[in-house]
Amino acid sequence: MTIPRRSLRAAGTLAAAAVVGLAGTVLTAGPAAAHTPTWAVTCTDVSLDLTAYNGNVTNEVTVTVDGENLLPTQTFGKEFHKKFELPKHDKELTVHLVVKAGDGDKFSRDETKQAPVCEGTTPSPEPSEGTPSPAPSEATPSEAPSSEAPVESATPSEAPSESAPAAASPSPSSPDLAETGSSSATPIIGGAAVAVLLAGGGIMWSVRKRRTAQH
Repeated sequence: MTIPRRSLRAAGTLAAAAVVGLAGTVLTAGPAAAHTPTWAVTCTDVSLDLTAYNGNVTNEVTVTVDGENLLPTQTFGKEFHKKFELPKHDKELTVHLVVKAGDGDKFSRDETKQAPVCEGTTPSPEPSEGTPSPAPSEATPSEAPSSEAPVESATPSEAPSESAPAAASPSPSSPDLAETGSSSATPIIGGAAVAVLLAGGGIMWSVRKRRTAQH
């Protein structure tokens, strides 16, 4: 049986196309499998090892820590190796890695890792939000003593007024007040009383004598 030449040519063309397609698939899958973004995070630093990237395009890498740039956006080619020191911290830090491959988004990376607290670092206590500090009562009066000395009220003058009337002297015509002590007229009054008694006695004696003489 004889195979026509046209059939042989067609079969050869299909075989060649299959080989080329297979080779293209292998070549295309090669770079995809070669992209190797490796990175590690410890309590003190971050290390990056980006290898087997396409050096014919521009690739970018960015690293942030809690939203702040640890590595601003930087370009690289086939490889990128770098180690960064983390700031001192007493709580976990969020480290964010972004790699943009220039040969397609499917080769890019957007990953996040936590940087733990190193041993021996004591976290600072945070104030409790559920227990507010008591506010001073406005209704309670202040008990602090006043630093101002009390003002003494002015006292009225105790000096006697010069215009006050002098004590009235007793009038000569007013009755004598009772004497509480001895007086210079006391002997005279006593002598007069004795004389009156003697005179009365003499009169009575003379009267009796006359009556006796008449009888």
